[in-house]
Amino acid sequence: MHTHRQAPFFFLSVYSCFIFASCVSAEEERRVRANDREYNEKFQYASNCIMTSKYNIITFLPVNLFEQFQEVANTYFLFLLILQLIPQISSLSWFTTIVPLALVLTITAVKDATDDYVMDANLTYRIYFQADLLLLSSSEPHGLCYIETAELDGETNMKVRQSVSVTSELGDQNNLSSFNGEVVCEPPNNKLDRFCGTLYWRDKKYTLTNQNMLLRGCVLRNTEACYGLVIFAGPDTKLMQNSGRTKFKRTSIDRLMNTLVLWIFGFLVCMGVILAIGNAVWEREVGSLFQSYLPWDPPVDNFLFNAFLSFWSYVIILNTVVPISLYVSVEVIRLGHSYFINWDQHMFCSQCNTAAEARTTTLNEELGQVEYIFSDKTGTLTQNIMSFNKCSINGQTFGKCTLKHRHVYSRTCGRLDFTPFNPLADLDFCFYDDTLLESVKVGDLHTQEFFRLLSLCHTVMRELVYKAQSPDEGALVTAARNFGFVFRSRTPGTISTTEMGRPATYTLLAILDFNNIRKRMSVIVRNAEGRIRLYCKGADTVLLERLHPCNQELTNITSDHLNEYAADGLRTLALAYRDLTEDEWEAWSESHRCADKATDCREDRLAAAYEQIEQDMMLLGATAIEDKLQEGVPETIAVLSLANIKIWVLTGDKQAAVPSSSTSSSSSTSFQPHGQHLWRVRPHNQRSQSGMNNTLMQLTLMTAHAKLAGATKNVTVNCQEIASCQKYAHALEADMETEFLSTACACKAVICCRVTPLQKAQVVELIKKHKKAVTLAIGDGANDVSMIKSAHIGVGISGQEGIQAVLASDYSFSQFRFLQRLLLVHGRWSYLRMCRFLCYFFYKNFAFTMVHFWFGFFCGFSAQTVYDQYFITLYNIVYTSLPVLAMGIFDQDVPDHRSLEYPKLYEPGQLNLLFNKKEFFICIAQGIYTSVVLFFVPYAVLSDASQSNGVPLADYQTFAVTTATALVIVVSVQIALDTGFWTVINHVCVWGSLGSYFTIMFALHSQSLFRIFPNQFHFVGSAQSTLLQPVVWLTIALATAICIVPVLAFRFLKLDLKPQLSDTKKRKPVGRSVGGAWRGTGSVSEGRLGARGGSRRSGYAFAHQEGFGELITSGKNMRLSSMALASFASRHSSGWIDTLRRKKHTSAQHLGGVQSSTQLCLWVSSSTLKLLLCSGRLTRYTY
Repeated sequence: MHTHRQAPFFFLSVYSCFIFASCVSAEEERRVRANDREYNEKFQYASNCIMTSKYNIITFLPVNLFEQFQEVANTYFLFLLILQLIPQISSLSWFTTIVPLALVLTITAVKDATDDYVMDANLTYRIYFQADLLLLSSSEPHGLCYIETAELDGETNMKVRQSVSVTSELGDQNNLSSFNGEVVCEPPNNKLDRFCGTLYWRDKKYTLTNQNMLLRGCVLRNTEACYGLVIFAGPDTKLMQNSGRTKFKRTSIDRLMNTLVLWIFGFLVCMGVILAIGNAVWEREVGSLFQSYLPWDPPVDNFLFNAFLSFWSYVIILNTVVPISLYVSVEVIRLGHSYFINWDQHMFCSQCNTAAEARTTTLNEELGQVEYIFSDKTGTLTQNIMSFNKCSINGQTFGKCTLKHRHVYSRTCGRLDFTPFNPLADLDFCFYDDTLLESVKVGDLHTQEFFRLLSLCHTVMRELVYKAQSPDEGALVTAARNFGFVFRSRTPGTISTTEMGRPATYTLLAILDFNNIRKRMSVIVRNAEGRIRLYCKGADTVLLERLHPCNQELTNITSDHLNEYAADGLRTLALAYRDLTEDEWEAWSESHRCADKATDCREDRLAAAYEQIEQDMMLLGATAIEDKLQEGVPETIAVLSLANIKIWVLTGDKQAAVPSSSTSSSSSTSFQPHGQHLWRVRPHNQRSQSGMNNTLMQLTLMTAHAKLAGATKNVTVNCQEIASCQKYAHALEADMETEFLSTACACKAVICCRVTPLQKAQVVELIKKHKKAVTLAIGDGANDVSMIKSAHIGVGISGQEGIQAVLASDYSFSQFRFLQRLLLVHGRWSYLRMCRFLCYFFYKNFAFTMVHFWFGFFCGFSAQTVYDQYFITLYNIVYTSLPVLAMGIFDQDVPDHRSLEYPKLYEPGQLNLLFNKKEFFICIAQGIYTSVVLFFVPYAVLSDASQSNGVPLADYQTFAVTTATALVIVVSVQIALDTGFWTVINHVCVWGSLGSYFTIMFALHSQSLFRIFPNQFHFVGSAQSTLLQPVVWLTIALATAICIVPVLAFRFLKLDLKPQLSDTKKRKPVGRSVGGAWRGTGSVSEGRLGARGGSRRSGYAFAHQEGFGELITSGKNMRLSSMALASFASRHSSGWIDTLRRKKHTSAQHLGGVQSSTQLCLWVSSSTLKLLLCSGRLTRYTY
């Protein structure tokens, strides 16, 4: 496989390895031979075809119809259609069902096809690898290849891969076409950071590692061309192995509606049975008397068979208790809500020129019920921009400014200008303490040695425009550059710098590279005078214990400074050095050389050699780096926390770096409040069951403590729990999963670090399985795709890490802060509108349909309809459809700024208060009550009434017109009462629909239509004659009053005695909103990964993998080239919500039974998750 830097796609040449679909269920090893198609086809490996859409031309119709008929109502109406085709039982025409059903299926199919096409068509060409390749050679020297892995692990820093030395010169296509090496490697798996294989070529074998692999999703950078051998393709690639399956997502309201439709169908059957029994009794006792002149129609020959047919006739007549127009209306409302999200200017990012996008129209109301948010960190919460903020040198601290007070220092002392002192300074570098610059100028030896270490101890590869393996390292080298120690260039054996304006060249003797176990890196250099010195930087937890005993006093002072930096949420590193004699260097160099050439346990031998030399060091000081958050992240986390939304951060970052990010929220919602206790679950190196039981015991004790604290009224618990386990521990049984979840759910927030993409999805599934809560996952990279697909709602950040997360998401925007508005405004409104819509819809249709039921007792159970058949057809399509649609699209209880100002307004959706089984029964009870009034009041009045000329009004057509008119007026008045936010559209729809009823009724009852279609319009003149009678209008007014007055009285009493939170906020004067607080003097416009308390630190600044040390010293890398929230709105009482929440928690499973006032935070490492998730249907992973 070959790729070119300018090419938007890959070229598969004749010498590339093609792999085909696998039929092997358990592949033990993979064998791939270059340029041997026949050999490779024997194994039937997967092809590189990946389906990114749900449908294709062949499968669209059957798959889409299958999905649509999962809606119980659609199946129900199909059944009714079949019944209506039987003339003996149908009193309505078949087209009254087939037309609406076909319309619903067509509209939904078009919408689904459009959604699927849009999600698939948004794929844009990027220069990324489309399969997992073994790098053979490249256009760079020594087979180097520069890549970016943001789509895999979320890291935007550039990385380097290198081919095996024997293939690095195969750049010519003729050489590649003759290459016949065979690779034997591990089978497809989801481990992004590991590859184990062997290359056999020319009777020799060469070890292959992850450093030789180019994975699918990597982006080629600064490399003109590279050539590779396909090892894994299509679904076998590590990226796809980490991607979850696309799931058909449905809202909780959809699932509830399916249940309610079944209940309604059961209720319909019961009504049909009652009326059929009534028909049997009536036909036997009364109907038999009329057989001589009114016989039964064939094939009816007895009263039981007639009752049986009557049952099905009533099933057809009463089917409007769940009209098919309900589902059309739901889709229209959801579409409107999606457009509101797309058009929201408050969610438009002018910097990126990106608007929010609702990529699905089926989940809008679910946005108003979210209880758990699972977020990635890098690129989602942070900008991934590091800045040198403070430092400690020889016991003296420098740097007065933290981001929180930067605007103050910028006014008082001003930003330092390094240009007069150093023409090579980076103009974008910010520092505000001039005493450090003066210390450098006067030649303080400790200060100069401090920055000399920063300019030498790194693996930066580029000149002036630095390309570091981590943003932290780039920030440190840039700081050294501005203070006069400028890294200029490097060769395999030298590092060239400019120190205080004078060039200096150091001989690079060795690089002791960083990894996650060592948590430090060192370089050994020889200066121009011949002095050999080791420079080391790393996490204070590992470096301070390797100092010479004479550093004790300085260590204590520096530790205090580190604690101060940690309290500000800064990422810290300790710096030290050691002078080596020539003999010491020679002796160590020999042992290092032997370890480097070892064929077995090479890593362990190198680690032992590094440990030997990194002892008895002299402390220089410490650095503090600021990791900037995106704008508005602390405030967003604070507001979402007040809305009782739990936020879990699932990140691939190393464990020690994440706690510094975890305190990103404002002081009022910090994950580690001031004075909290620090608890740790200590790592267990033993792989025995006892070690795992110890971990389980600690989790159990913390859970018990949390529950005790939550149950104690006067105790406020602020604990931070750090859980980590031995890397290769065995999986525990299901009780570990239970205890982990119990502990995590007792916490205010949870951080899971060093997790793989698949583990992210497993954590989400864990909550979905046990908590039965609505979950939302938000991320910006391909490593977040499986998490986004697993959650009920997936949100993609269209940031700097590609578009894979966006393509897999349900909603997308460019900034994390927009999540607040998406949930608290659009989500809450969508849920409110949908609930009000459903309540009213069921009410109006029960009021309409149940009149038929009461009429059955007065018409001999003959399945005769009360209303004119055209009124039955138009009731849900014309007379009552637009008002309820307008309410469902435009209604709101409070303005958007109130929703943001009072996050507690969000909680009714989480508790599912506005539409549930109880609310459903209340609605149908009101509908049944209305139907009783609408039938019996006109029946009682008109039975003895007469016109002015003495003609009785007790006829069928007068009764039908009176009842229909009263029904339309009552439901119109009811929706006027239910509408909380009136627009011009609402007025037009409500009053226009009422007017249309009278217009259409007079037209249908006119003599003109009767003359044209005498067999179709039987109510000729009925409307005119009926509505001219004053007694009819008095009857309508009486029925309306009896229906509406109790509703008004109940609502006024409820508003006065037990108001909802939204009722108390509607008319209050607009106070200081949260948005206003953000923009105040104490605002945080550009956050950092904020404050930590206590002595928690070691958020050391390194990348997640080993550095470039071995690559640099080999000489093969040289490509030479030029809230904090200051105040918050007053907290109003919401006792009714708290009471319901306590009831919910009391009846919930024991996993979540902890008081919400308990403030805890849990950090979980990837290895811990391997223990916690290894139960049930979750999979064991060994790293």
